[in-house]
Amino acid sequence: MINHVIAHFQDGRVLRGQTMDFMPAKDRFHVILAEAGTTAKPVEVMVADLKGVFFVKSLEGNRQRKKSNAYTAEGATLGRKIQVLFKDGEVLNGYTQIYQPGRAGFFVTPADKGSNTDRVYVVASATEEITLPRER
Repeated sequence: MINHVIAHFQDGRVLRGQTMDFMPAKDRFHVILAEAGTTAKPVEVMVADLKGVFFVKSLEGNRQRKKSNAYTAEGATLGRKIQVLFKDGEVLNGYTQIYQPGRAGFFVTPADKGSNTDRVYVVASATEEITLPRER
């Protein structure tokens, strides 16, 4: 399966493209860069260098859209609420089904239902704080 991804590195670099071999248990995967075309050689990406892998609907996105971090009632079906504070200051609110402290990473579905991002693989070493807000 081909996934559109935006790989955010801990040093601020960003790669946009497609991947077919991302697996959470692996230490690397490959991205065919969007600007290089489908015949280009894939770039190897080391997961440990990343902040996260953002699986997106479109590589272009909508920069004009205002981001929301509000949790929704329907989001409860996506798992447990989670708030991720990355070392670079970005905050990601969403839902997770598999977060366990001590693991290398975990998936988050953004709370923002209108987001271009379907899910994010968060690299735990790139986080400052992870909070599991109480359910009400």
